[in-house]
Amino acid sequence: MNSLATASAFEAHAAPVADPKAAARRREAVLRGDEPLKILLPSYRSDPHTGGQGIYMDYMSRAILELGHDVEVISGPPYPRLDPRVKMTKLESLDLYAKPKNWMGIPSYPAGAPKGWTDIQEYITHISGGFGELKSFGERLHRHMRGRAHHYDVVHDNQTLCWGLLKVRALGLPVAGTIHHPITRDRDIAIAHAKSLKLKLLIRRWHSFVNMQKKVARRLDPVIVVSESTKRDVVREFGVDPKHMRVVLHGINATDFRPEPSVPRLSNRIMAVASADVALKGLIYLIRAYAELVKTRPDLELLVVSKLREGNTSRELDELGLRDRVKFVSGLTIDEMRRYYAEATIAVSPSVYEGFGFPAGEAMACGVPVVSTDGGSLPEVVGDAGIIVPTKDHMALARAIGDLLDNPDRRARLGAAGYRRIQDNFLWSRAARDAVNVYKEAIATHYGMARAND
Repeated sequence: MNSLATASAFEAHAAPVADPKAAARRREAVLRGDEPLKILLPSYRSDPHTGGQGIYMDYMSRAILELGHDVEVISGPPYPRLDPRVKMTKLESLDLYAKPKNWMGIPSYPAGAPKGWTDIQEYITHISGGFGELKSFGERLHRHMRGRAHHYDVVHDNQTLCWGLLKVRALGLPVAGTIHHPITRDRDIAIAHAKSLKLKLLIRRWHSFVNMQKKVARRLDPVIVVSESTKRDVVREFGVDPKHMRVVLHGINATDFRPEPSVPRLSNRIMAVASADVALKGLIYLIRAYAELVKTRPDLELLVVSKLREGNTSRELDELGLRDRVKFVSGLTIDEMRRYYAEATIAVSPSVYEGFGFPAGEAMACGVPVVSTDGGSLPEVVGDAGIIVPTKDHMALARAIGDLLDNPDRRARLGAAGYRRIQDNFLWSRAARDAVNVYKEAIATHYGMARAND
């Protein structure tokens, strides 16, 4: 039986609750706002250094907790960094990307690891070039939840979008899922930048999990999307009914990311937070813009918060003779990040595509004037508080940066406008309230109840 058929079979035989009348009374109280929600947040890997999904898990769980609800995060490794008040459940996995590789360049099966079908299937998928963590996380999540479903009111998935979520729903729990952006965009952009047919085929193989994500996303109701841009893309790429989607904009950590008036701002430093080895992030176009700018501004600095590895970006730096001019920093604390923002003349978000765009929002929260592309949802974050240029146009980036470098008054106005925009529209407290409203809608829909007024 395939995974879709298996999930359907589970949904057709949902597990009964121990005390249906007590559960129904609790649901009514939750919808009225008389009882706090008990929320489970699954995330297959959640360390904030692995990307925006880890940042989302940290801040969203904390903000929901501060609204008075009970929150538990369940995650595979690498595990999240969470507020100590948030309950954390670790779901062990093979964690193959962290294991040493053998002479063939692949990890051996971990010594002492379980050898159930889920584990063996994940290992086979991995050594054949696929990414099996999502599916196996879902299977382990379902096993963990059997006999525990009655402890929670709702499950909110963090873009795992795996078959196991449908099995968890069949246990009697409403399930909502966040889609930050459809991974088809990552896949297609990576394939377009690949230098060989072999690499293109490997990228397509690795992204084979996307077919599962599309099918699961179509069966979840509701689906949380983090911007209007993401909503449009999920309709087009995943075929999800827009009636099932709710836009809940991310927040920005405006407590830690804030202006530092005591730190002198430099007049010659561009700053970007962008992965050097992910084509989606568009760093290569900023490097080309920088090459144009230093022709007439020889003292201009470019600081990139990322780790430089050998690949397309390093080759571009060598070809342009800029390897020693561009500074890369990584592993920073938030205090160090805030100081770099305070020193930066301009922050640049050069992404080809963003589901949201945390770096642009964090720079704005620190009062840094921003130049951004129009990739994905970035215009929704930046609004009229920054300069927006077309994606993949390094000359447009260079002109926008150059104009701001020549106009300190405009930089000051944009920095102040960006700070106000974050304070007015992008705090996590607002994001958490919006998410809780979606949870209540999910509960009412799942159990066929009329939604009570808060």
